[in-house]
Amino acid sequence: MITAEMVKELRERTGVGMMDCKKALVETNGDMEKAIDELRTKGLAKAAKKAGRIASEGVVTSYIHGGGRIGVLVEVNCETDFVAKTNDFKQLAYDIAMQVAASNPEYLNRESVPQEVINREKEILKAQALEEGKPEKVIEKMVEGRVEKFFKERCLMEQAFIKDLDKSVQELVNENIARMGENINVRRFARYEVGEGIEKKSCDFASEVMSQIK
Repeated sequence: MITAEMVKELRERTGVGMMDCKKALVETNGDMEKAIDELRTKGLAKAAKKAGRIASEGVVTSYIHGGGRIGVLVEVNCETDFVAKTNDFKQLAYDIAMQVAASNPEYLNRESVPQEVINREKEILKAQALEEGKPEKVIEKMVEGRVEKFFKERCLMEQAFIKDLDKSVQELVNENIARMGENINVRRFARYEVGEGIEKKSCDFASEVMSQIK
């Protein structure tokens, strides 16, 4: 069983976020040293050490899809102008812009989700669980799990990366931090879609975007 104390200890030893620590412990059956190695392999531990460093350089990258039907602007920051000009960094920014076009996230990360939105989601999810006839004692865990799913679907940094569904966008960024040796932050994004808000035929934009990169 993975306890809160184990997660806390791993976080203190690596500086990595709570959810990533818990995931690493689950994957290694609670073996603390193997969990640390797992986080290092993914670049998370190294990324966490660089997270406090100022990243004020970078690029604003655009991605236009479908002959101008969808447009995305993304600002990705790094520490130096030198890294900002590298092809690897520019490719990272472009991939993130493509992610926004395909997956249409509402928020950057879970920290940017307003508390009232989270509370409303919890109320809806609890009502759904009660409607399904679930016992009270398991509803709290069900709601927690569904809120996590909400974050993974609506928050850019927690979404599965469209080019590799086995990793999140945050893990993609962490891998680049480890490789480039600088702190990297996705600061903000904007997504525009022609006719947004007007009733129209549904389109699978994620599939369209993916078809262009194959």
